[in-house]
Amino acid sequence: MQIPFAAVFPGQGSQSVGMMGGWGERQALVEATFAEASRALEGALGEFDLWALACDGPESEINRTEITQPLMLTAGVAAWRVWQAVGGATPLCMAGHSLGEYTALVCAGAMEFSDAVRVVAERGRLMQQAVPLGAGAMAAVLGLDDAVVMAVCAEAQGDEIVEAVNFNSPGQVVIAGSAAAVARATLLLQDKGAKRVLPLPVSVPSHSSLMRDAAMQMAKVLEDVEIRRPQIPVVHNVDAAEHVEPDALRAALVSQLYRPVLWVDSVRAMQARGAQAVLEFGPGKVLAGLSKRIDKALAAYPVLDEVSLAQAMQVLKVG
Repeated sequence: MQIPFAAVFPGQGSQSVGMMGGWGERQALVEATFAEASRALEGALGEFDLWALACDGPESEINRTEITQPLMLTAGVAAWRVWQAVGGATPLCMAGHSLGEYTALVCAGAMEFSDAVRVVAERGRLMQQAVPLGAGAMAAVLGLDDAVVMAVCAEAQGDEIVEAVNFNSPGQVVIAGSAAAVARATLLLQDKGAKRVLPLPVSVPSHSSLMRDAAMQMAKVLEDVEIRRPQIPVVHNVDAAEHVEPDALRAALVSQLYRPVLWVDSVRAMQARGAQAVLEFGPGKVLAGLSKRIDKALAAYPVLDEVSLAQAMQVLKVG
């Protein structure tokens, strides 16, 4: 008997130098996936070795948005390909956090991997271009209700932008917007009793309305990309719902750039479909951790190397 599970894919923030080591005899498949991505990027970025960056950095380079996005997409696809190669079961559904939504669509058969690599590199470039370096900011707010965070953002805005953009788990909300407005909101949130307000090391205020222009440009990029009906249901960030028609998928990908990530709702939507466990494919354990905070009864495991792969396969089998 197999425990029904959902597959999830992380976004920016989980990258680190050396993040794809530890795959043992499956390492060749991982490296081949990175080589495929590097070839796809050659036209946009010139001669490119994504695998060398993943292994050796430098950290400053892998943290560049236009590099991070194809890097994380490739890492998630590589982990999924290993899962398939060892006979891993098919999930009930999939979801990806922000950028990870593209990874989910590739793994669900809705987008070609090479197309997605090029698209997310352009996505990163457009996002970085949308707001001057240093003009935007993001911060994680711990220990306050969603409604309080949203009310404080409305109070702190003035003639600038600061919004709640990631509803990651109960008591963990990310805010984003103009740097000055985020700073004002930070002080107000501390006054309201936030346990912590942590500035995030990013230069792009993702999922805020400051990304609307980038989203409109992304709409044009996606017009020329083939998108098919997913073979596995994908739950989307913007509305925690499944979309199947190509135009609806494009619209969801455009909207997610400047609208909040409803991760709590997305996890609950996957549970409503019958998922009793969550497997996170790709570097880090962020989404596995968030899943457990959303529902302690939900089993959640990363698939990020040979050891975690074996553990995930074991715990999904009962009886």
